[in-house]
Amino acid sequence: MLAEVQTTETDRFARCIEISKRVRWDIERDVIKGRRFDITQKFLPDGLSLVEELEFLSEAERLFLSQIQGRTYANIFGLVERFINAKVLEVSRDYWLGDQVALEALIRFSDEELKHQELFRRVERLAGADMPAGYAFAPDPDEVARIVLSKSTWSVLALTLDIELFTQLHYRESIESADNLSDLWKDVFLFHWKEECQHAVVDELELIRCDEQLTEVERDGAVSDLIDLVVAVDGILQMQAKVDADYFAGNCGRKLSDEEMAASHAGILKAYRWQYILSGVQHPHFAEVLFSLLNKEQAARIEAALATLM
Repeated sequence: MLAEVQTTETDRFARCIEISKRVRWDIERDVIKGRRFDITQKFLPDGLSLVEELEFLSEAERLFLSQIQGRTYANIFGLVERFINAKVLEVSRDYWLGDQVALEALIRFSDEELKHQELFRRVERLAGADMPAGYAFAPDPDEVARIVLSKSTWSVLALTLDIELFTQLHYRESIESADNLSDLWKDVFLFHWKEECQHAVVDELELIRCDEQLTEVERDGAVSDLIDLVVAVDGILQMQAKVDADYFAGNCGRKLSDEEMAASHAGILKAYRWQYILSGVQHPHFAEVLFSLLNKEQAARIEAALATLM
């Protein structure tokens, strides 16, 4: 039975390698292609930005807010891929003298995450060239990575699987079908999605493997770590929502009232919580995988923590 399981896992790693080779792309040749962002178009679709809920904004203001959120969206992905790459390299140690197929899948994963970080740095430079001065991305990726990596491997892998799955969900359900987005921005997330699909498979395999090595007490601690990570992510979102709301207010072309300022801030935070927390934990496959590993008490603790963000 163990040999059959190992063969199945190796086959899934091999499939990831096969797809990785087939979809591999280059930042400049395949994605950027000498283009700039079309700032007459939105960056983030309404289903993610939730700008349509801010009824007091004009269409031009909603377009600008979608671009601010889209810029932050790219920067958030660059941030999380910093700690994801570090964790992938760490768990690859278990295969150095073992399953070389799994090792190759993880090394390819790491290589692609490094490329994605450079892609999002490129996005930031391009956005900065055409958007008003004064935008800031508040969190420091290295500092965030240090905090995340101080937690248990199980919790980091669970958070990573969540991120990889909502990346796919966002692209398939919102970005791909939108017809009013900047072509370049849309292409950035098309190519990103092509490689993230394989990453989610590897995340799931590694999370399950890690879980099999835990005692019940260790899993309880890992659940606490995951809740701590979700709280930390929300802290980042609260900080960036305030920064982005101030940038929007300072560059939208008119003076917002205090009520409009407060509503803009609340709307951005709601959108960010949807984008980076709630859309992932509500993903059917993520819920299926995560809760299959937990007892009722552990599942209830996670659900209670998430309820405070709804």
